[in-house]
Formats: sequence, structure tokens, C-alpha cells
Amino acid sequence: MEVRAIAKFVKVKPLMVRQVAREIRGKMAVPMVHELRFKAGKGAFVLHKVLVSAISNAEANHNLDVDTLRISEVKVDEGPKMKRMQARAMGRGNRILKRTAHITIVVSEGEPDADKSTRGKNVKPRPSLRKAGKRKTVAAKPVEEETSVIVVDEQPQVEEVIDQAEVRQEPSTTTEPPAEEETK
Repeated sequence: MEVRAIAKFVKVKPLMVRQVAREIRGKMAVPMVHELRFKAGKGAFVLHKVLVSAISNAEANHNLDVDTLRISEVKVDEGPKMKRMQARAMGRGNRILKRTAHITIVVSEGEPDADKSTRGKNVKPRPSLRKAGKRKTVAAKPVEEETSVIVVDEQPQVEEVIDQAEVRQEPSTTTEPPAEEETK
């Protein structure tokens, strides 16, 4: 059975409440009451009050066991915004929006030990930030060394052959002065 509690026209920004609501969604109700009590911020304070109200509704009106209640849904909607003005320089004014929120918490009976994940199984992968037109880095191939085996006195000995890339000598960086030609 699902029991809900709703708080409307709460003078708090919906974003502040949503940040805390993500943390408690899908968890057991009673431990979250204790956690919200000591969490900083007005959003946690308001959620605590609504969650206690939902638990009280379930216990008093529907005779449900408090220890088996799970938070099944937390919904935070925007309420009306109060428009105010703030005086600025040269006779101008800035608009201030004082936001309100409508908070709904639904609790239902659930297993206390089974912690269900709130995310679905088919979660979209995160987008990559690399653009398609950018250059790609190519990994260097490892240089393989050639080996040969020489058998002397019935004991194999391994002799490494130096790779051709290492044999190449780099041109010297010293330059000789040009030879002067004698003209007669």
C-alpha cells in the first residue's frame, strides 16, 4: 500500500530540494529520517518534515509497520514564483524571483534488507566529449626482436640479433667547412 504526504508552496528553491531527494529515493524510510535530521541545508530540513509526515500517515491511517516502509517516490515540482524588485544604480531595478516548491513523498511497504536500485537496467551510456572531426591517436606497434639459436656442445644458446632500426646510424650533426678550391 502506498501512502503519500504533500507539502505545497514551500519557500525553498526546487533545485536545492532535488539535490537531497536524489540521495533518499528508494531507501528505507526510518534511517533516512535520522540522516536528514543532521544534514545541512533548507532542502533537507523541508524533506525531513514531509518524510516524517508520510511515515505518520502510514502508521496512523493505514496501520503499517514503520520499520518496513521504503521511500518509493520523491517528486519536487516548481510552485509559483514571487516577483520582487531590487533597486540598482541610476534609477534602474533588477527582478528577483523568490521560488517555491511542491514536494510529494510516497512511502510503501518493502523489504528492509533488499536494497533495490532506483535506476533502470537499460541505462544510457554517457556521451563522449571527443568530437568526430578531431585527430585520432594511433598506438605505436611494439618492435619485435629477431632471435636465432646456435647449438654448441649440445647446449642451446640464444643470440639476439639487433633490430635493423637500431643499426641505422643517424647522420652526424657536425659540419665540415667547405673545401676551398684553388683557381690558377
